[in-house]
Amino acid sequence: MIEQIVSRAPVYLLVAVRCFAFIMALPFFSSKTFPRIVKVALAGYMAYLIFPHVDFSAYSPYIRVLPGGGTDFSLEYIFLLVGEGLIGLIVGFFVSLIFASFSSAGQFFSFQMGFSASEVYDAMNQVENPLMGQYFNLVAMLIFLQNRWAQQVFTKVVSSSFDVLNALSLIAERERMVRFLLGGLTQLFSDAFIISLPIMGTLLLISVTMGILSKAAPQMNLLSEGFPVMILTSFFIILSLLPQLCEFFMHSFEFGFEAVGKLFNEFLNAGGGS
Repeated sequence: MIEQIVSRAPVYLLVAVRCFAFIMALPFFSSKTFPRIVKVALAGYMAYLIFPHVDFSAYSPYIRVLPGGGTDFSLEYIFLLVGEGLIGLIVGFFVSLIFASFSSAGQFFSFQMGFSASEVYDAMNQVENPLMGQYFNLVAMLIFLQNRWAQQVFTKVVSSSFDVLNALSLIAERERMVRFLLGGLTQLFSDAFIISLPIMGTLLLISVTMGILSKAAPQMNLLSEGFPVMILTSFFIILSLLPQLCEFFMHSFEFGFEAVGKLFNEFLNAGGGS
Protein backbone atom coordinates (compact mmCIF):
# COMPACT_ATOMS: atom_id res chain seq x y z
CA MET A 1 0.00 0.00 0.00
CA ILE A 2 2.83 2.41 0.84
CA GLU A 3 4.50 1.64 -2.48
CA GLN A 4 1.25 2.37 -4.29
CA ILE A 5 0.92 5.72 -2.49
CA VAL A 6 4.50 6.65 -3.35
CA SER A 7 4.06 5.69 -7.00
CA ARG A 8 0.82 7.68 -7.23
CA ALA A 9 1.74 10.49 -4.86
CA PRO A 10 -0.02 13.25 -6.88
CA VAL A 11 -3.34 11.39 -6.68
CA TYR A 12 -2.88 10.74 -2.96
CA LEU A 13 -2.16 14.43 -2.43
CA LEU A 14 -5.42 15.34 -4.19
CA VAL A 15 -7.35 13.03 -1.87
CA ALA A 16 -5.55 14.37 1.21
CA VAL A 17 -6.23 18.00 0.26
CA ARG A 18 -9.97 17.37 -0.03
CA CYS A 19 -10.04 15.52 3.30
CA PHE A 20 -8.05 18.26 5.04
CA ALA A 21 -10.29 21.02 3.66
CA PHE A 22 -13.35 19.06 4.77
CA ILE A 23 -12.00 18.71 8.31
CA MET A 24 -11.12 22.41 8.47
CA ALA A 25 -14.73 23.34 7.60
CA LEU A 26 -16.42 20.97 10.06
CA PRO A 27 -17.74 22.20 13.42
CA PHE A 28 -15.65 21.21 16.44
CA PHE A 29 -12.77 20.06 14.24
CA SER A 30 -12.32 23.56 12.82
CA SER A 31 -11.83 25.01 16.30
CA LYS A 32 -8.44 26.46 17.17
CA THR A 33 -8.46 24.31 20.30
CA PHE A 34 -8.23 21.26 18.04
CA PRO A 35 -4.47 20.81 17.36
CA ARG A 36 -3.39 21.43 13.76
CA ILE A 37 -1.13 18.39 13.75
CA VAL A 38 -4.12 16.20 14.66
CA LYS A 39 -6.11 17.64 11.75
CA VAL A 40 -3.27 16.88 9.34
CA ALA A 41 -2.86 13.36 10.73
CA LEU A 42 -6.61 12.70 10.51
CA ALA A 43 -6.71 13.95 6.92
CA GLY A 44 -3.75 11.74 6.02
CA TYR A 45 -5.37 8.71 7.63
CA MET A 46 -8.67 9.36 5.84
CA ALA A 47 -6.81 9.71 2.54
CA TYR A 48 -4.97 6.46 3.29
CA LEU A 49 -8.28 4.61 3.67
CA ILE A 50 -10.05 6.25 0.72
CA PHE A 51 -7.14 6.30 -1.74
CA PRO A 52 -7.45 2.66 -2.99
CA HIS A 53 -11.10 3.22 -3.96
CA VAL A 54 -10.62 6.54 -5.79
CA ASP A 55 -10.62 6.73 -9.58
CA PHE A 56 -9.16 9.99 -10.83
CA SER A 57 -8.89 8.91 -14.45
CA ALA A 58 -10.45 12.24 -15.48
CA TYR A 59 -7.32 13.94 -14.14
CA SER A 60 -4.86 11.80 -16.09
CA PRO A 61 -4.32 14.41 -18.86
CA TYR A 62 -3.27 16.92 -16.20
CA ILE A 63 -0.87 14.65 -14.24
CA ARG A 64 2.20 13.96 -16.36
CA VAL A 65 4.68 11.28 -15.32
CA LEU A 66 8.30 11.91 -16.26
CA PRO A 67 10.41 9.19 -17.93
CA GLY A 68 12.52 8.77 -14.80
CA GLY A 69 9.48 7.97 -12.69
CA GLY A 70 8.89 11.42 -11.24
CA THR A 71 5.87 13.66 -11.71
CA ASP A 72 5.60 17.00 -13.44
CA PHE A 73 3.66 19.35 -11.15
CA SER A 74 2.22 21.67 -13.80
CA LEU A 75 -0.01 24.68 -13.36
CA GLU A 76 -3.03 22.53 -14.20
CA TYR A 77 -2.23 20.27 -11.26
CA ILE A 78 -2.15 23.27 -8.91
CA PHE A 79 -5.63 24.20 -10.09
CA LEU A 80 -6.77 20.63 -9.43
CA LEU A 81 -5.48 20.90 -5.86
CA VAL A 82 -7.43 24.14 -5.41
CA GLY A 83 -10.55 22.50 -6.84
CA GLU A 84 -10.27 19.50 -4.51
CA GLY A 85 -9.84 21.81 -1.53
CA LEU A 86 -12.90 23.79 -2.64
CA ILE A 87 -15.01 20.61 -2.80
CA GLY A 88 -13.97 19.68 0.73
CA LEU A 89 -14.83 23.16 1.98
CA ILE A 90 -18.26 23.08 0.32
CA VAL A 91 -19.22 19.72 1.84
CA GLY A 92 -17.93 20.71 5.28
CA PHE A 93 -19.60 24.11 5.00
CA PHE A 94 -23.00 22.48 4.41
CA VAL A 95 -22.58 20.41 7.59
CA SER A 96 -21.69 23.64 9.41
CA LEU A 97 -24.91 25.21 8.13
CA ILE A 98 -26.92 22.57 9.99
CA PHE A 99 -25.22 23.49 13.27
CA ALA A 100 -25.52 27.20 12.50
CA SER A 101 -29.33 26.90 12.53
CA PHE A 102 -29.25 25.81 16.19
CA SER A 103 -26.90 28.61 17.15
CA SER A 104 -28.99 31.17 15.24
CA ALA A 105 -32.13 30.01 17.06
CA GLY A 106 -30.53 30.98 20.37
CA GLN A 107 -29.59 34.37 18.95
CA PHE A 108 -33.18 35.05 17.88
CA PHE A 109 -34.67 35.04 21.38
CA SER A 110 -31.64 35.84 23.56
CA PHE A 111 -32.26 39.60 23.29
CA GLN A 112 -35.99 39.23 23.99
CA MET A 113 -35.23 36.83 26.83
CA GLY A 114 -32.98 39.35 28.59
CA PHE A 115 -29.61 37.81 27.74
CA SER A 116 -28.63 40.43 25.18
CA ALA A 117 -25.42 41.26 27.07
CA SER A 118 -24.41 37.62 27.57
CA GLU A 119 -22.43 37.16 24.35
CA VAL A 120 -19.16 35.36 25.00
CA TYR A 121 -16.56 33.81 22.74
CA ASP A 122 -17.67 30.46 21.34
CA ALA A 123 -14.55 28.35 20.88
CA MET A 124 -16.45 25.82 18.76
CA ASN A 125 -17.62 28.35 16.15
CA GLN A 126 -14.91 30.95 16.80
CA VAL A 127 -17.46 33.80 16.97
CA GLU A 128 -19.21 35.86 19.63
CA ASN A 129 -22.32 33.86 20.44
CA PRO A 130 -25.06 34.27 23.09
CA LEU A 131 -25.18 31.70 25.86
CA MET A 132 -28.41 30.15 24.57
CA GLY A 133 -26.91 29.77 21.11
CA GLN A 134 -23.94 27.96 22.61
CA TYR A 135 -26.28 25.78 24.66
CA PHE A 136 -28.29 24.69 21.61
CA ASN A 137 -25.08 24.16 19.68
CA LEU A 138 -23.68 21.97 22.46
CA VAL A 139 -26.88 19.87 22.61
CA ALA A 140 -26.78 19.45 18.83
CA MET A 141 -23.13 18.38 18.96
CA LEU A 142 -23.89 15.77 21.64
CA ILE A 143 -26.78 14.40 19.54
CA PHE A 144 -24.53 14.42 16.48
CA LEU A 145 -21.88 12.36 18.26
CA GLN A 146 -24.29 10.08 20.13
CA ASN A 147 -26.13 8.98 16.99
CA ARG A 148 -22.84 8.25 15.20
CA TRP A 149 -23.51 10.75 12.46
CA ALA A 150 -19.90 11.84 12.80
CA GLN A 151 -18.83 8.38 11.61
CA GLN A 152 -21.29 8.61 8.72
CA VAL A 153 -19.89 11.98 7.72
CA PHE A 154 -16.34 10.65 7.59
CA THR A 155 -17.13 7.24 6.08
CA LYS A 156 -20.09 7.83 3.76
CA VAL A 157 -20.24 11.51 2.84
CA VAL A 158 -16.55 12.00 2.17
CA SER A 159 -16.02 8.66 0.42
CA SER A 160 -19.16 9.14 -1.70
CA SER A 161 -18.02 12.60 -2.75
CA PHE A 162 -15.01 11.06 -4.50
CA ASP A 163 -17.32 8.87 -6.59
CA VAL A 164 -19.42 11.72 -7.99
CA LEU A 165 -17.46 14.96 -7.58
CA ASN A 166 -14.20 16.25 -8.92
CA ALA A 167 -12.84 19.67 -9.80
CA LEU A 168 -13.89 19.33 -13.45
CA SER A 169 -17.48 18.33 -12.66
CA LEU A 170 -17.69 21.10 -10.08
CA ILE A 171 -16.98 23.68 -12.78
CA ALA A 172 -19.42 22.08 -15.22
CA GLU A 173 -22.23 21.90 -12.61
CA ARG A 174 -21.49 25.08 -10.69
CA GLU A 175 -25.06 26.36 -11.01
CA ARG A 176 -26.39 23.20 -9.37
CA MET A 177 -23.90 23.59 -6.52
CA VAL A 178 -24.84 27.24 -6.00
CA ARG A 179 -28.53 26.32 -5.80
CA PHE A 180 -27.66 23.61 -3.28
CA LEU A 181 -25.81 26.04 -1.02
CA LEU A 182 -28.54 28.68 -1.29
CA GLY A 183 -31.09 26.03 -0.35
CA GLY A 184 -28.95 25.19 2.69
CA LEU A 185 -28.95 28.85 3.77
CA THR A 186 -32.73 29.00 3.35
CA GLN A 187 -33.14 25.86 5.45
CA LEU A 188 -30.85 27.38 8.09
CA PHE A 189 -33.15 30.34 8.76
CA SER A 190 -36.24 28.15 8.49
CA ASP A 191 -34.98 25.70 11.14
CA ALA A 192 -33.79 28.51 13.39
CA PHE A 193 -37.19 30.20 13.20
CA ILE A 194 -39.06 26.96 13.97
CA ILE A 195 -36.85 26.25 17.00
CA SER A 196 -37.17 29.73 18.46
CA LEU A 197 -40.84 30.37 17.56
CA PRO A 198 -42.43 28.92 20.75
CA ILE A 199 -40.14 30.94 23.00
CA MET A 200 -40.39 34.13 20.96
CA GLY A 201 -44.19 33.87 20.84
CA THR A 202 -44.48 33.33 24.59
CA LEU A 203 -42.12 36.20 25.37
CA LEU A 204 -44.10 38.45 23.04
CA LEU A 205 -47.28 37.71 24.98
CA ILE A 206 -45.45 38.46 28.26
CA SER A 207 -44.22 41.78 26.85
CA VAL A 208 -47.73 42.72 25.75
CA THR A 209 -49.09 41.77 29.19
CA MET A 210 -46.47 43.87 30.97
CA GLY A 211 -47.28 46.80 28.68
CA ILE A 212 -50.95 46.57 29.60
CA LEU A 213 -50.08 46.32 33.31
CA SER A 214 -47.78 49.34 33.09
CA LYS A 215 -50.66 51.38 31.69
CA ALA A 216 -53.05 50.11 34.34
CA ALA A 217 -50.62 50.58 37.23
CA PRO A 218 -47.82 53.03 36.31
CA GLN A 219 -46.40 52.88 39.83
CA MET A 220 -45.30 49.24 39.29
CA ASN A 221 -41.63 48.78 38.47
CA LEU A 222 -42.12 46.31 35.62
CA LEU A 223 -38.58 46.76 34.32
CA SER A 224 -37.07 45.07 37.37
CA GLU A 225 -39.83 42.48 37.62
CA GLY A 226 -40.24 41.69 33.94
CA PHE A 227 -36.75 40.37 33.20
CA PRO A 228 -36.81 37.63 35.89
CA VAL A 229 -40.24 36.55 34.66
CA MET A 230 -39.03 36.35 31.07
CA ILE A 231 -35.88 34.45 31.99
CA LEU A 232 -37.70 31.94 34.20
CA THR A 233 -40.45 31.45 31.62
CA SER A 234 -37.90 30.92 28.83
CA PHE A 235 -36.01 28.31 30.85
CA PHE A 236 -39.28 26.55 31.70
CA ILE A 237 -40.28 26.41 28.02
CA ILE A 238 -36.85 25.15 26.95
CA LEU A 239 -36.94 22.46 29.67
CA SER A 240 -40.46 21.41 28.65
CA LEU A 241 -39.67 21.32 24.93
CA LEU A 242 -36.20 19.78 25.19
CA PRO A 243 -37.33 16.26 24.08
CA GLN A 244 -39.11 17.75 21.06
CA LEU A 245 -36.09 19.95 20.32
CA CYS A 246 -33.81 16.91 20.38
CA GLU A 247 -36.12 15.14 17.93
CA PHE A 248 -36.07 18.21 15.69
CA PHE A 249 -32.28 18.27 15.84
CA MET A 250 -32.21 14.64 14.72
CA HIS A 251 -34.66 15.41 11.92
CA SER A 252 -32.48 18.32 10.81
CA PHE A 253 -29.41 16.08 10.55
CA GLU A 254 -31.37 13.44 8.65
CA PHE A 255 -32.74 16.05 6.24
CA GLY A 256 -29.25 17.47 5.71
CA PHE A 257 -27.74 14.08 4.87
CA GLU A 258 -30.66 13.34 2.55
CA ALA A 259 -30.02 16.63 0.76
CA VAL A 260 -26.35 15.73 0.32
CA GLY A 261 -27.35 12.29 -0.99
CA LYS A 262 -29.75 13.85 -3.50
CA LEU A 263 -27.02 16.21 -4.68
CA PHE A 264 -24.62 13.31 -5.22
CA ASN A 265 -27.29 11.39 -7.13
CA GLU A 266 -27.90 14.39 -9.36
CA PHE A 267 -24.19 14.65 -10.14
CA LEU A 268 -24.05 10.93 -10.78
CA ASN A 269 -27.06 11.01 -13.12
CA ALA A 270 -25.59 14.00 -14.92
CA GLY A 271 -22.40 12.06 -15.57
CA GLY A 272 -20.31 14.29 -13.36
CA GLY A 273 -18.54 11.49 -11.52
CA SER A 274 -14.83 10.91 -11.56
